[in-house]
Amino acid sequence: MLAFLIRRAISLVITLWAIFTLTFFLMRAVPGGPLDQERKLEPHLKANLEARYHLDEPVIQQYWRELSNFARGDFGLSYKMGDFTVNQIIAQSLPVSALLGLLALSFALVVGVTAGVLAASWRRSGVDIVLMGLATVGIALPNFVVASLAIMVFVFWFGLLPAAGWGSISDLILPSICLGLPYAAYIARLTRTGMLDVLSQDYIRTAYAKGLPAQLVVMRHALRGAMVPIVSFLGPATAGILTGSPVVEQIFAIPGMGRHIVESALQRDLTLSMGLVLVYTVILFVTNTIVDLSYGLLDPRVKLE
Repeated sequence: MLAFLIRRAISLVITLWAIFTLTFFLMRAVPGGPLDQERKLEPHLKANLEARYHLDEPVIQQYWRELSNFARGDFGLSYKMGDFTVNQIIAQSLPVSALLGLLALSFALVVGVTAGVLAASWRRSGVDIVLMGLATVGIALPNFVVASLAIMVFVFWFGLLPAAGWGSISDLILPSICLGLPYAAYIARLTRTGMLDVLSQDYIRTAYAKGLPAQLVVMRHALRGAMVPIVSFLGPATAGILTGSPVVEQIFAIPGMGRHIVESALQRDLTLSMGLVLVYTVILFVTNTIVDLSYGLLDPRVKLE
């Protein structure tokens, strides 16, 4: 276990350095710069701003300067939000996206696993057809369509929930459902496939031969083995859902990381884009490591290699 974690820590450092290097030079290879505006700046103002952000230095010198700052956890000042550092923006937006993501992930797991187990238990029945049909629709529909339909139904038609905002429990319901629905659809299909594979194993037939109730066989013996593909999917899904969906956050006016990811790229806010990319990389790496560790708990045959 310790050797595995040490190898993963070394891999994380190498991965962060490679992503930082690739992102740094790609952003500077794109035409235009962070100080470009519709109205041109006066030459002396532009020179002062370039000196403030060290843009007047050679590119390789900027690279080493930012690399050393990022190694210390200092992401620098935002180009477009000059009153805030990148660290402050991430500290304010990450908890919002994390809370929304955890609620959406919980919804996706409960709904997806339940639908998948029911579909596998009644294979080729009406229940199976309806649930998998709904899962296919959930995968096919984009977030903005789901969010728009949810607002029409629950806000304008029935008036049960607020259309946007952040601060109360009712504000969390629609965004978390809209964000978690596609993941629930994927989990439902993965659960059904995994359950059908496990239910055909010899130890499941043995459990039935011993006279165990079907519900006990499914929930205690089959579901554990069927969770392996779901856990594999949850690694990248958790990272994506925790960092927020730009579309959902924009529609429901949620001050999370997803909106900053898009705006920083469009506005050429180099430091903010870099900070968000590295934070996303760390979250993805950590969640994948947790997923690898959980394999041994779900299936004793899996070794940490």
